[in-house]
Amino acid sequence: MILDRFKIDGQVAIVTGAGRGIGAGSALALAECGADIVLAARTQTQLDEVAAQIEAMGRRAVTVACDLSDLDAVARLAEVATAEFGRIDILVNNVGGTMPRPLMDTSPRFLEEAFHFNVATAHALVRASVPTMLETDGGAIVNIASVIGRVAGRGYVGYGTAKAALIHYTKLISKDLAPRIRVNAVGVGSTATSALDIVTSTPELKATMEAMTPLGRLGSVEDIATAVAYLATPAGGYVTGKTLEVDGGIEAPNLDFGIPDL
Repeated sequence: MILDRFKIDGQVAIVTGAGRGIGAGSALALAECGADIVLAARTQTQLDEVAAQIEAMGRRAVTVACDLSDLDAVARLAEVATAEFGRIDILVNNVGGTMPRPLMDTSPRFLEEAFHFNVATAHALVRASVPTMLETDGGAIVNIASVIGRVAGRGYVGYGTAKAALIHYTKLISKDLAPRIRVNAVGVGSTATSALDIVTSTPELKATMEAMTPLGRLGSVEDIATAVAYLATPAGGYVTGKTLEVDGGIEAPNLDFGIPDL
């Protein structure tokens, strides 16, 4: 049965940025597929809400409220998973993001911080988790990247550079970790989460973004979570080093910040 390839009963996943949005959706999707989950984010109340939904499915959830920009805190998630469950099978490096900013307002420090939050955090969790993953059956890593890592628009130099780096990082470490650990990314398009509240609360701006998207709508959390489940489970067992583009078909940013010529 094809649907059996999505089953990961008895496996353990770590999901960062799991308190809401894509991280929460991905955690719930993996729990529905059968995994127990280590949830990490800043806000304990949000984590508790997601954990309650996972436990209602009959799966276990362990929450870790921490600052995920702290590389030591990210690395400790592997220790938590090993102590609580004795194994690690799946990583979802979802934490990330960077505010848009015009080029001349983007300092070298801002660029470094974007790289740190979007790439170095993922690397810290990978390095901490791989030894445990290799002790069992290997596993799968899914990095949450962005369409802005492959298309160009004004205002995205920090975010786009960091996500492009994450995409290539995915390809590079897929070679280091093959054949026992698969590594892929999801190239996310504009998705209706709290991060886009300022956009979706403005009907005219939302309509413009939808009109600039070939599929005529913004993405949903479920759209991305389904892709994560595919890449993390045996359903995607012959895929590694790839970026699955879940972006509504866009080939240019569908959000224009109106930054003028210099």
